Amino acid sequence: MNDCVAHIKVVINTFLQERLQAKLDKLKEGEDETRQKLVEAYKPKNWIPDAAHRAGQIQQITHALKYIHPDAKGTSLNMPGNEAAGESLIGTHTIAGQLAADVVGNAAASDVYQFLCLEVDGKTLLVRAIENDPVLQQAFSSNDELATDWVEAFGGLMKSKGEPSSHKLAKQLYWPMGKGEYHLLAPLFPTSLVHQVWTTIREDRFSEEAKSAREARKAKQFYPHGFKEYPNVVIQKFGGDSPTRRLNISHLNKDRYGENQLLPSCPPNWKSNPIKPPLRVDSVFDGWFLYRPRVRGLVADLRTYLYSLPDYKTNIDIRNKRAELVAYIVDELLLFAAELRDLENNWSTYEDCRLNIDEQCWLNPHRAETDEVFSAIYTWGDWKENVCQRFANWLNAQLTKKKKSLPFGEDEASQWASDLNAELKLLREEVNSYD
Repeated sequence: MNDCVAHIKVVINTFLQERLQAKLDKLKEGEDETRQKLVEAYKPKNWIPDAAHRAGQIQQITHALKYIHPDAKGTSLNMPGNEAAGESLIGTHTIAGQLAADVVGNAAASDVYQFLCLEVDGKTLLVRAIENDPVLQQAFSSNDELATDWVEAFGGLMKSKGEPSSHKLAKQLYWPMGKGEYHLLAPLFPTSLVHQVWTTIREDRFSEEAKSAREARKAKQFYPHGFKEYPNVVIQKFGGDSPTRRLNISHLNKDRYGENQLLPSCPPNWKSNPIKPPLRVDSVFDGWFLYRPRVRGLVADLRTYLYSLPDYKTNIDIRNKRAELVAYIVDELLLFAAELRDLENNWSTYEDCRLNIDEQCWLNPHRAETDEVFSAIYTWGDWKENVCQRFANWLNAQLTKKKKSLPFGEDEASQWASDLNAELKLLREEVNSYD
């Protein structure tokens, strides 16, 4: 424990000396009195109680009010999100274990938060304060009463200040509850969730790996992975161009340069060509499915990836990349099938429909409602497994196109077949769910 106490003291002294030196460097010659006052103020015995007093001016939160209006005065919250929202909705609960804490309040007290973010032996001073760590108390002062008060003051950073309240400059919504009653909602800005999105987009756009991937594509060279694009993003600004004004909104707002990316959420704007039944072909895999531009692109990507490997390997990165590309192709197949299954009931009875019976059952199931012979085949036939096998055969044929075989030997080919079979689990589950 004594070693940890000494370590905390060293970290605190280093932090205070760095801040002191930054202020001393700004002084001019002859300001000896000011210099002496600063030296005294940044001694731990003086700075820590002052910081404990100022800790009440700031609050650690995940949902902030001042983004709604910079002059709004009311409650901000520290909440991990609503678990009851479930996985189908994206919200703060989605990343509850990865939330970046934000801080609001008096910007002049931001140094207190920086102090509490200091980490010693895997724990920040803030976490130690919340846990009432006796080691932290000993590092602060030999006076137990004073040290306890200071630790409690720092640990209260996560608590709301005063009673919950809204403000005339905040947004308020009257939510109808029925019978003429309403529930008043006061929306808050999910700053921690926004920071996760902002960080992700910045990484996807400006990381060295993303830049290298873009350069490889421009030069038409192979690269181990792709890159992500975010078209039509609008940047919303909070706090203006001044770092101090951004800090007045929140600590993370300053880190984000006052930015909040608004991703387009409007419905797609396109006119699709009418879906036609696959006539005059024995199988949709003979051309219809491959006519889809995205399918051609995905198959080409998978083929290029497999042939780019020096030999057949099964490390986790390669398996994940291969599975990802196969999964994308399966997704396209499920979408393709859903489009055809929505066509008029009996298109597979047309004179020019030569589609094999397995794919007729798969793509035109409504026919079973009026055709007894077809209904028996649909109910008792083994068309489901046949369709999955046809897809596997087709995919392998596409991968060996213009080449004699896949780029590996007999044993490796057997392993690929086993892997492909496992990666087609989603297709089997979807097909087997058909009534």
